Amino acid sequence: MLLFPAIDLMGGEVVRLQRGEATAKTVYSSDPPAFARKWESAGGDWLHLVDLDAAFSGESRNLDAVRAVCAAVSIPCELGGGMRSEGAIRAALQAGVARVVIGTRASESLDFVRQMCATFGSERIAVGIDARHGKVAVKGWTETTAQDATHLALAVQDAGAGAIIYTDIATDGMLEGPNFAELQKLLEVLNCSLVASGGVSSPDDVRRLAAMPGLYGAIIGKALYDGHITGDLRPLAAPAPAH
Repeated sequence: MLLFPAIDLMGGEVVRLQRGEATAKTVYSSDPPAFARKWESAGGDWLHLVDLDAAFSGESRNLDAVRAVCAAVSIPCELGGGMRSEGAIRAALQAGVARVVIGTRASESLDFVRQMCATFGSERIAVGIDARHGKVAVKGWTETTAQDATHLALAVQDAGAGAIIYTDIATDGMLEGPNFAELQKLLEVLNCSLVASGGVSSPDDVRRLAAMPGLYGAIIGKALYDGHITGDLRPLAAPAPAH
């Protein structure tokens, strides 16, 4: 399993939110590249970048920071937040990210996902599915829809998405553990790469995720920033030894 340390950007700073609420914000640094190098040296396989300004407003204000992060590390970066047009996706890829994460727009238009996969290649397009109690949430988590998260996952896979990033909003930033049951449901029906996000609170959480057959990766955020997970990350994601 691959590890994706998270870097959430707002106003060019590294921040973390609780349950995606802009009012529950903690600022960690005004130097995103320094954090990028830190997580790379700790053993991150990818960096998961989120442009929170773009997620909330649809307008990116952090591409300079994204460009600086991509230039600072040798591991690939992916970027989510506000990826609602071909222009936004193209600008993100030109800034140096290896993959973009389409969120809100994917739940609104499977044709958009299909077109972006055809234009840029499936390997450069992931779909972020943010769910609250199994239902899809959109627009920076400010709206919960009636759409079933599993149904959307299958639909975007059919549309060509190379990866799905599943975030359980109720657990995100709360250090209460991932929603293992929902992840297992998705693993049983999906063929594309599935990345778990939200709730990772301890090394044991990461080991439990790594033991889930077929799980491609896990995003770690607050647990890294608050020191609940420290040191070399690589052993946490290694497969369990055979008995």
